[in-house]
Amino acid sequence: MSEHRRKPPQPQGGGRAAARRGLTGSSSGRRAAPRGATGSPSASYGSGGEEQPYGGRAEARRAAQRSTSGGGRRRAADGAGGGGHGGGGRRGGPGGPNGPGRGRGRGAEPPRKRIIDYPRAGKYGAARWVPSWRLVTGTFVGFLGSIMAVAGIAYAMVGVPKVDDAATAQNNVYKWADGTTMVATGGETNRQIIGYAQIPEEMRYAVISAENKTFETDKGVDPMGIGRALFNMAKGGDTQGGSTITQQYVKNARLGDQSQTLTRKFKELFISIKVGAKVNKQEIMAGYLNTAYYGRGAYGIQAAARAYFNKEAEDLNASECAFLAAVLKGATYYDPAGSESIDPAATREANTKRATERWSWILGEMVKDGHLPASEGAKYRKLGFPKTQNPRLNTALSGQIGYLVDLAKAYIVNNSDKTGITAEELQRGGYTIQTTFEKKMVNQLEDAVKKVQKENIKPDERPKTDKYVQFGGASVDPEDGAIRAIYGGEDATKHFTNNADQTGAQVGSTFKPFVLASAMSWGVRNPDGDEIQAQDERTIVSPKSLYSGKNKLKIEDYDGNVWQDKKGREWLQTNDGGESYNAPSYQIDLREAMRVSANSAYVQLGMDVGLDKVREAALDAGVLEGSLASANYPSFSLGTSDPSAIRMAGAYSTFAASGKQNDPYSVTEIKDADGIVFRHADVAKKRTAFTPEVAHNVTDVLKTVVEDGTGTAAALDDREVAGKTGTTDGNKSAWFVGYTPQLSTAISMYRMDDDANNKKRKFLEMYGTGGQKKIHGASFPAEIWHDYMDNALKDEPAEKFPTPEPIGDVINDIPTPTPTPSLPEPEPEEESPTPSPTPSEPTTSPSPSPSNTCDPFDFECNNTGGEDNGGAGNGGVDGGGSASPTESDPPGNNGGNDNGGLFG
Repeated sequence: MSEHRRKPPQPQGGGRAAARRGLTGSSSGRRAAPRGATGSPSASYGSGGEEQPYGGRAEARRAAQRSTSGGGRRRAADGAGGGGHGGGGRRGGPGGPNGPGRGRGRGAEPPRKRIIDYPRAGKYGAARWVPSWRLVTGTFVGFLGSIMAVAGIAYAMVGVPKVDDAATAQNNVYKWADGTTMVATGGETNRQIIGYAQIPEEMRYAVISAENKTFETDKGVDPMGIGRALFNMAKGGDTQGGSTITQQYVKNARLGDQSQTLTRKFKELFISIKVGAKVNKQEIMAGYLNTAYYGRGAYGIQAAARAYFNKEAEDLNASECAFLAAVLKGATYYDPAGSESIDPAATREANTKRATERWSWILGEMVKDGHLPASEGAKYRKLGFPKTQNPRLNTALSGQIGYLVDLAKAYIVNNSDKTGITAEELQRGGYTIQTTFEKKMVNQLEDAVKKVQKENIKPDERPKTDKYVQFGGASVDPEDGAIRAIYGGEDATKHFTNNADQTGAQVGSTFKPFVLASAMSWGVRNPDGDEIQAQDERTIVSPKSLYSGKNKLKIEDYDGNVWQDKKGREWLQTNDGGESYNAPSYQIDLREAMRVSANSAYVQLGMDVGLDKVREAALDAGVLEGSLASANYPSFSLGTSDPSAIRMAGAYSTFAASGKQNDPYSVTEIKDADGIVFRHADVAKKRTAFTPEVAHNVTDVLKTVVEDGTGTAAALDDREVAGKTGTTDGNKSAWFVGYTPQLSTAISMYRMDDDANNKKRKFLEMYGTGGQKKIHGASFPAEIWHDYMDNALKDEPAEKFPTPEPIGDVINDIPTPTPTPSLPEPEPEEESPTPSPTPSEPTTSPSPSPSNTCDPFDFECNNTGGEDNGGAGNGGVDGGGSASPTESDPPGNNGGNDNGGLFG
């Protein structure tokens, strides 16, 4: 091997790198003296120390930085060698891995990567805060994803709430007998929900064109519509709202929370989407139109149609539908009547202008959207803005309507065991109530009363006699007891007492037919018999029976003793005007006594029959027990009781119906949303109160009163009428009750200060009222009865009453009767075989039994007794009885008459 290829010997101190450095250093010749000559301790570690003047620590740091940035393996080695003290020494020495030179030469740790590089690494100044496009894109995508996730969760969690109770609160609709609407009232809200089929197509398309053109295709919300609304609002335009019909329906009907918070808005949005997906469009449209507010207190399309046009919703035309769609934008500013009480800017003129412009615009939109032919749109524009009726604030129940509604409501509640409707349920509304009231007849009765009032009652001219005059009236159908008409007073919103239902006014001699009916049904007690006798031990009385018509007649009890008051004074019954009939015998038959209204004859007849039986006959006819006075005194037969006009008309209709009694009623049928819930025909009960013989004979006697008696003012041309007048003690009330085969009507008249603030209401005398000396049932009441019945029956055929059959025996109350020329000769075979007993003489110191004397504390009895000189009792005018109720006994204290009314 040649010498030049021989490997040179390795240096012993620093390894290959040191050797290389040594070779290089020795060849350079640049340093004259070795490091060791200086006396430095480092000289013993080799020649690496000789580089210090040119490398040093700064160069070592730069080498480390270059190594960090990827300078390669050689640089790393160089850097290590160039390190500080002993950098090129042996591995195990100070220059090794643990030596100071190697530690200082290694590069820094690389920075950790961040998920979000913000502020940006490696950037300085403002550049560090400018987000990268990756960060912007990622943030936007993440935001959208979060929104979608939240929306998905919210949609999954929200349910479709049921329709709110407030949105279904309704009025009750009351209908006339012919099925037309009388009024909608009585519920919590003026609303009547109708079905989709009852809503005019034009109304549906009017709100679609005005509010939500995409209703039939959208999913409950319309983002484009919201955008259009915002844009047009920004530029001041006027177009459809941003909310869809579905959203408005949800807000009105299914979202009880009406707050304007962001949370509520989001809830409404999600519910609308779900409703749009799950509920069909017809239900949404009908729900919206039935729950929306149209102004004038009207909720729903049906109530709005009545409030603005007084018609049913299904009868609206396209022009009227366009107007109601316009009102939905805000009734305060679109009701032509104005709403200045709410906002001074909502004047009649301003509102009319706004409503006209929007109405015209909606018609145009309907044509443009293809929902209305252009010719129709042009026609309605030519006709002009539809005419609306003036708002009727608090007048829905004015006039007689309030009284009629009151009767119908009370019938339903008082018979809740039959109707199945409680007062609370009725108040919640939603019922359609078919009444028995005939609109024409109600108006005719009111007209007849007003005619008499206008011509005769002048409170301004005669305040002391004509002020506080009241009338009441009622008509009942004898066939079934249906109440056809009433007159309750001047106005239900001004005069709160229903004069047809409960007043407390005594009925006077109109009570006498019940006395006659009891005498022909039960008969009179036989002389010297027991106080209580069986039916076959009594004598049935004929209308031809004779009784005394003497004024100041001594009334005998069942034992033949003269009736006495608490002071032991004899009871003397007077007649109207103090008149005695048929002197010197004073005999008068019961027909004649009814014709002239002789009190004495009927008071004694009642005593002979028994006042308990008279009372029973009145109850059988249909008079309510609560309205009957005490039957312990002779005056009971003269009408001291106070039945209502409805009950008196109903009781007389029992005679017209041949003795068949029907309770008066005012409701024939009730429906709710599910159909019929009640029919009166299903619970009606007709019972026999009297035999046809009794009823027909009573009718025949009462015909005499109208044909040639006190009731001639009530006679109708070519039509048979039966009736009776009645006037009470003190001239405080007057009545006429009469009937034809088709209709029974009662008319009352009285004076009473019925100011609601006056707690001591009392009846007032009617002497001089209407310019007349006295008021009788034959005067104004009979006149009203005639005028009303003449019109009410104008289109009805004239019917005759049945011919009565003979009934009973002729009872002679006078032991030795002497017929007068004015009376027909009685037939001998009908004479009573046993004359009435002669009254027994009272003892020196009479001790009346409790059964025939007045109780010391019974003021009613005390007021009906004789005068201090033993003279005539009160008797009164045309059948007067006891005094009218005292100030401490206001009218209506019997709790009404169950015909209806606030206290029925």
